[in-house]
Amino acid sequence: MLRILHQDEQIVAVDKPPGLLVHRTGLDAGETQFALQLLRDQLGRPVWPAHRLDKGTSGVLLFALDADTARALGQAFEAPEQVHKPYRSVVRGWPAAEGLVDHPLKRLEDDARAGRTEVQEAQTRYRTLARYELPLPYGRFPTTRCALVELQPLTGRRHQLRRHMKHIAHPILGDATHGKGPLNRAVAELLGVQRLWLHALRLELTHPVSGTALRIEAPCDQAWEDWGESSKARSAVTASVSVR
Repeated sequence: MLRILHQDEQIVAVDKPPGLLVHRTGLDAGETQFALQLLRDQLGRPVWPAHRLDKGTSGVLLFALDADTARALGQAFEAPEQVHKPYRSVVRGWPAAEGLVDHPLKRLEDDARAGRTEVQEAQTRYRTLARYELPLPYGRFPTTRCALVELQPLTGRRHQLRRHMKHIAHPILGDATHGKGPLNRAVAELLGVQRLWLHALRLELTHPVSGTALRIEAPCDQAWEDWGESSKARSAVTASVSVR
């Protein structure tokens, strides 16, 4: 059963766990569970996804409860200035305190097969919240540096956050496509958790029907606390700021 974060007559938001697809896709034909079908069965009524999260990403996932609301939400998500959606992530290395990644992205392979091949403008703001040093050798170094960051996509391109963090040489840990497999496996063994370390923390938007301001949040679970607090992780926090 999915944890419901918000529900009214037009919309419902859930806390999607990592590893769950939003809906069926030919790219992952072996999967049998999907957030859309699980929520439909849980509520006993049709639902429409308002946006997408990658399979490995956890956090706030919004659905419409009717087709008109789905269209209105779709238009809002196509205009990123209307939706504020900060993410939490753990990346390899120590990024700068804050920055803007302004790097155009090509459409992905399945988009190209559909005839959509243009390069799209893409921007992501990031802010470093804490820096860690794990007891894992990396290359010629005896330890592995990593950091907790806040990511704010200013555009809505597919896999934008994962691709942008790779572009600045700070890939998201647990990313099988854009990261390093041996490091991902070593971190998973150390923490006892194998996942993509990317979490959709919050959605802030205007309700498509009532016009009221919505703020829907899915707090990070205990696994995220282990990065800075667990003796199992043996992480040495070298710099941090308050997490807002």
